[in-house]
Amino acid sequence: MGFKFENLEVWQLSLEYVDRIYEISNLLPAKEQYNLKAQMIRSATSISLNIAEGSTSQSDPEFGRFVGMAIRSCIEVIGCLHLAKRRGYLNQEVFREAYESGEVLFAKLQALRKKLK
Repeated sequence: MGFKFENLEVWQLSLEYVDRIYEISNLLPAKEQYNLKAQMIRSATSISLNIAEGSTSQSDPEFGRFVGMAIRSCIEVIGCLHLAKRRGYLNQEVFREAYESGEVLFAKLQALRKKLK
């Protein structure tokens, strides 16, 4: 692979996570198409895109700033999952699996940001 971000484990993990969030978003009712579903997908997609964009930065602190945005997007997805569960769109197992995957991704993002400082 030719770009720096393509070799990052955390970026590859973020792709798996966004794939899972797309699957989960399809469980939401049509009335959430332009609200919760769209927000959940945008937030999940933003994780991998911020990693990719930040990897081209001129400095580690600048890359760290983009990783920070990816972390915030990861937390936003977790918030969306809570909202979907609260509204009865997700069962406990689907919620738990996505939540745990989000925790792993969050920890890897935190570790990358710490390394960049």
